[in-house]
Amino acid sequence: MTDLLLTSTKAPMKAPAKSLGARTGLLALICLPVLPVPSPQPLYMPRAVTRAYKSGTRSADGRPGARYWQNHGRYAITITALPPDRTIRGTEQITYTNNSPDTLNRLVVKLFQNIHKPGAPRDGGASEAYLTSGLHFDGFTVNGQTAPLQDDPRYFTWRPITLPAPLMPHDSVRLSFDWHYEISREAGREGMLDSTTYFLAYFYPRVAVYDDYNGWDTMDFTDSQEFYSDFNDYDVTVRVPGSYLVWGTGTLLNASEVLQPDVAQRFERSLTSDAVIQIANNAQLAMKRVTQPNAVNAWHFRASDIPDMTFALSDHYDWDAASVVVDDATHRRASVQAAYNDTAADFHHMVHFGQHSLDWLSRNWPGVPYPYEKTTIVQGSADMEYPMMVNDGSNTDTTFSRFVVEHEIAHSYFPFYMGINETRYGFMDEGWATTFEYLIGVADMGKDREDAFYKNFRVNAWAHDPSPLEDIPIVTPEDVLKGVAYGNNAYGKPSLGYLAMKDMLGDTTFKRSLHGFMDRWHGKHPIPWDFFNSFNDLSGKNLNWFWSNWYFSNYYIDLGVRSVVKSPGGYTVVIDNIGGMAAPVDLRLAYSDGTTQSMHQTPAIWETNQKQATVRITTRKSLASLDLDGGIWVDADSTNNRWVARPR
Repeated sequence: MTDLLLTSTKAPMKAPAKSLGARTGLLALICLPVLPVPSPQPLYMPRAVTRAYKSGTRSADGRPGARYWQNHGRYAITITALPPDRTIRGTEQITYTNNSPDTLNRLVVKLFQNIHKPGAPRDGGASEAYLTSGLHFDGFTVNGQTAPLQDDPRYFTWRPITLPAPLMPHDSVRLSFDWHYEISREAGREGMLDSTTYFLAYFYPRVAVYDDYNGWDTMDFTDSQEFYSDFNDYDVTVRVPGSYLVWGTGTLLNASEVLQPDVAQRFERSLTSDAVIQIANNAQLAMKRVTQPNAVNAWHFRASDIPDMTFALSDHYDWDAASVVVDDATHRRASVQAAYNDTAADFHHMVHFGQHSLDWLSRNWPGVPYPYEKTTIVQGSADMEYPMMVNDGSNTDTTFSRFVVEHEIAHSYFPFYMGINETRYGFMDEGWATTFEYLIGVADMGKDREDAFYKNFRVNAWAHDPSPLEDIPIVTPEDVLKGVAYGNNAYGKPSLGYLAMKDMLGDTTFKRSLHGFMDRWHGKHPIPWDFFNSFNDLSGKNLNWFWSNWYFSNYYIDLGVRSVVKSPGGYTVVIDNIGGMAAPVDLRLAYSDGTTQSMHQTPAIWETNQKQATVRITTRKSLASLDLDGGIWVDADSTNNRWVARPR
């Protein structure tokens, strides 16, 4: 998700900084530690997480432990949406398998639609159009036996269910639910996009995650932080009026049953086409030339090993599609689809934007072939990601539209491929999506322009706001944070940390470590310590000093020039780290003969002494001035970043 509560998403970009001129002269770097090199200290670890490591479910080298486990569900769902009727009706059967070593006397069920109920815990207000009466149960069985399950005013977006008999380790239980709810008239992450276009997300009761370090997930959904879901198998049928199209997560199994033959053929061609094919448009829908002429059509989708399913339906949205090769080794293609109002000019380019995103992300950063069969970009208003789906608003600036879709598609890796607990550790998904967003932006627009955009959109508010909310440690569980504290800790700050690590390790080691972490943990539930330990192991370096500095401290970025002293063979520069954060910095040097140089310092200069670093400049020239330039690592106070030689 892109909404940050930092700076305006439409903030004008600054002009790129002017070149500092030719780089001349001989440079050398000598780090002179003021204090003895300390032994890396273990990272703080909550007691519950410590128990997981001791129990062998997670390993200190960053791998899943020998006793790692996670639970699993198989969902068969039928949902009926018949606009203009706002009532959504569903029935589902769940086979839930307990792979844990624990006997479960109860289950916890997530009921996200209850965020719309009056009185639900929310991080903001709610309009009348947003509110509904929530989700209502019409029937419930356990192992085929009817069981009581009534609305309970004590619970909103989750509730416990006591089982008639305990669920033993390595056994399963069969649940069935019948339910209904009224779709919200105010579109956010889900709801009515218009009177005949519905976006159905978080629409079904689901068993919450039961994991090895936290037990049952009983975190409230407050419409701010996002989600935490197991990897499940889904078989979903969406019943809609015969004139409606449906887009959704997973494989459409019955295209020929719901689409007229020529439309189904266009859809099939799009799955192997580089060129964009318009499968259907508003005019064709109005003339009843798209779908099979039944009173109700049942669209059948299936997906395996995925954390959620999402659907959109409309009787007037255009439908474009193409595909792109995402894996050179196997030549596997992924479908890219777009569903939108014909009046949305930027969405006429959206399939191209999606193709570019999948191509670039698969081959560059993270450089892992896109793991799913497709992505569908739906015109909505949320700027929000879902498995194989994106709900994005329309913008007059197509460059901004491309930026948003790149960010949301990047979430395919984090959290969906990697199973992140984004409610509690959102910096592990939003931070990575923001990082990939920056890196693809550099490729798309050039470094100067992307740096300016990234600083305006992701960094400046945190850098220049002295509020105590800006300096909360990134590793703080984000389900307890609100507003700007959550936004900064989930997006800009961790992204800067990942990019600082990339700068320090170099692209080769950084990518090897990232790929190793992803190989170990995709399809599972990694937590921050699994990530930190994996990078330590795979890079061959104990990086705990860096993780502690960036992710566990109250530090911020503020460097200053303490002194510049002429010394034999050049100059000695002492830099103070006033804010404490181990950020990269460029020394911009101007000589009295008019030439300039730039010396880049990675965060490694702070490893031995995080408060002060000494840099040696080897030159025979006379230094006229020196400036510290953090680039995207914006300095909170730049007034002490410049040194000028005194006139002789």
